[in-house]
Amino acid sequence: MAACGKSQGEGAPPGFGGGAPAQVNVVTVQPQTLPVSFEYTGQTQGSREVEVRARVTGILLKRNYAEGLPVKAGQSLFSIDPVPFQTALARAEADQAAVQARLANAKRLLERMKPLADGGVVSKRDYDDALSAHDVAAADLKAANARVTEAKLNIGYTHVVAPVSGLAGGAAKSEGSLVSGPDVLLTTIVQTNPVKAVFGIPEAEHARVQADLRERKLLLPPGGMTVQVLSADGTPLAGGGKLQFSEPQVDAATGTVRSQAELPNADGRIKPGQFVRVRLSGATRPDVMQVPQRAVMEGPQGKFVYVVAPSDKPEMKGATVATVKPVQAGEWVDLPDGKGWVIRQGLAPGDKVIIDGLMRIGPGAPVQIAQAPAAAASAPAKPASK
Repeated sequence: MAACGKSQGEGAPPGFGGGAPAQVNVVTVQPQTLPVSFEYTGQTQGSREVEVRARVTGILLKRNYAEGLPVKAGQSLFSIDPVPFQTALARAEADQAAVQARLANAKRLLERMKPLADGGVVSKRDYDDALSAHDVAAADLKAANARVTEAKLNIGYTHVVAPVSGLAGGAAKSEGSLVSGPDVLLTTIVQTNPVKAVFGIPEAEHARVQADLRERKLLLPPGGMTVQVLSADGTPLAGGGKLQFSEPQVDAATGTVRSQAELPNADGRIKPGQFVRVRLSGATRPDVMQVPQRAVMEGPQGKFVYVVAPSDKPEMKGATVATVKPVQAGEWVDLPDGKGWVIRQGLAPGDKVIIDGLMRIGPGAPVQIAQAPAAAASAPAKPASK
């Protein structure tokens, strides 16, 4: 029996079965205000995406721009055959001249009739007829003037111009095609500076952040959070953006709150439709702890850490052991030696959290601190994505 007991003690892990306490490294945590950031998957859009359509029906004579290159507002993009509209203008101007002649004649007749009617030479009815003829001719002239204006507008519409500046897409119709008015798309123009980033915030996370803001557990900078866009591999593409808005309702199809940010894109690195990582930074969490990522473990009841504390067992009086503490982890932060967790609940100031030697211990295992408690957990951290 003694031999059997000795064998078990010699083969047990450090700290168990009578072995020496496991050597561990710890950090001593203190409450502090930590910068945090949030990161989401998004897709870019042009700040303005305009469909270019003709306003008149006709034969497309010419494309006047280079596809895929920048265009200026007012620049001619397409030419539509103007001859039918020139003919319509000539006809409208002829009708206008005829109506002007009728109005002039009605005016002269009315001027002759008035003194005669005053003197009783002609009847009141004849004068009224002359007055009505004058008024009808005046109204006909207004209609004729409107038709001339419309004909001139239609001639102008045969020159399809860019409504905004931006990058012009490919032509949807080739020369010689019949364009049947506004129902036919000719091309699109996209403004890429600034550029928009559209992303979705999960419903549960959005509700949690809003609750933290109300309870002052999360603080925003006076000018709002800044936005940075990164490629899929983490390469920064643009920064200095601002969050524009978040939708007031949850998208039932995705379970997210649609949000939109705007960023400068003078160098054109960001293309519309590109999938990106959207990082929101500038927020802070007051009175929270931080620990290295490797110190936080996952168990059946959620996340927990090991802290060094005196044993509460009489037979181990005076010994220090690894004690489990459930924690509520928040966002990630950048520490000098890697990623770290923001610990929102579960730790007390001065707790010594075990960060190394975790594979050699279990709940209640005797431990010995291999070095003085590190102060890294109370050093300022850089914000990292959630």
